[in-house]
Amino acid sequence: MNIWVKLLTGVVACIAIFVVISFFAVIGINNTCVQMEAGIKAQYDQNRNNYDNMWKKFKEATQVTSMYTDDLKKVYDSAIQGRYGKDGSKAVFQWLQEHNPNFDSSVYKNLQVMIEGGRNAFEGNQKMLVDKKRQYEVEVQSFPTIVVARTLGFPKIDLNKFDIVTSEATEDTFKTKKADEVKLR
Repeated sequence: MNIWVKLLTGVVACIAIFVVISFFAVIGINNTCVQMEAGIKAQYDQNRNNYDNMWKKFKEATQVTSMYTDDLKKVYDSAIQGRYGKDGSKAVFQWLQEHNPNFDSSVYKNLQVMIEGGRNAFEGNQKMLVDKKRQYEVEVQSFPTIVVARTLGFPKIDLNKFDIVTSEATEDTFKTKKADEVKLR
């Protein structure tokens, strides 16, 4: 075989190998971007699920607290009326040692623990969403992924749509760059 034919065959083979490798690299980059976008969407949905579940638990727990208070009032009222009658005691002097029902504050402590636990779980989900967005932004802006990702139209999702949930107070603090003390009363 002529040296030029061998050289041309080698060059064509190298180009073919480069094209095949590039084709699979593009497929890999596309699949990575698709997986990362799906992960961001799924984490956002999980955050919504967690937040909804947390608030439902809080509302249900406060109903229990309200029921407990109402039931305790009924027990206390019936205990007083049972002792003194509907109009209360008419005695001028009363030498009694009363044993009134005790109010159990553990209901409120349990609610407080539930709120803190729910908030901590939600914060964990928020952190995961922030991290997934960060990983995706790094991936689609890194070379050579940026070239392929832009050619394929990534990002295909509006990343701003998947921001974390925050409050007006937090937004105001970050706008003004000033944080006041928390006022509990």
